[in-house]
Amino acid sequence: MNYNIRGENLEVTPALRDYVEKKVGKLERYFDTTPIADVNVRMQVLNNQHIIEITIPMPQLLLRGEDVHIDMYAAIDKVVEKLERQIRKHKTKVNRKFRQEGSLKYMFKNELEPLELEDEVAVPEDELEVVRKKRFNLKPMDAEEAILQMDMLGHNFFVFSDAVDGATSVVYKRKDGKYGLIESEA
Repeated sequence: MNYNIRGENLEVTPALRDYVEKKVGKLERYFDTTPIADVNVRMQVLNNQHIIEITIPMPQLLLRGEDVHIDMYAAIDKVVEKLERQIRKHKTKVNRKFRQEGSLKYMFKNELEPLELEDEVAVPEDELEVVRKKRFNLKPMDAEEAILQMDMLGHNFFVFSDAVDGATSVVYKRKDGKYGLIESEA
C-alpha cells in the first residue's frame, strides 16, 4: 500500500508516520493478497482535538474512517478499529449474499471471523424495513436557499431541485459545521 500522510496544524514526525504505517499495515492480514491501494491519511489539530481521517479507495470497496481524540495515537488506534469493523462487515455481507465467482468474496481471506457487534445494534439484513415514507414536491432553488431552509427546519440535510438545471441535489451539514452539496450527474 502507498501511504499519503498529511498534517494540518501538525508536523508529521517520523515516529507518527511509522505508527500510522504499522497500524494501517495490519489491515493487510484481512486480504488474500496485499491490496494495491493508496492510503490517504489526514491528521489535523483543532482546539486541542486531534482529528484523523483515513481513506483507502480500492476496486469495488471504499474504506473510510474518521476519529477525534485528545491524543493522536489513541485516535489512530480508534480509526483503525473502525476500518477493521468495516472490513469484517463487508466480509460477512459478502459471505452471506454473494456466493458467485468474481464477487468481493474472493478479495478477503476465508478464515476471517464474522463481525460480532458489541457497541452497535446488529440488524439482520432481512429485517431492514422502511418505517416511514415522506412525499413532497421539490421546490426549485439554489444551494444557499436550500441551506437556509435546512437550518430553519433544524435538519442535517435538505433535498431540493436546482433552479438552474432542474437536477435533484442535496445540501448537508458537515461535522466541521460547514455545508456540503451533492449534485446528481447528468
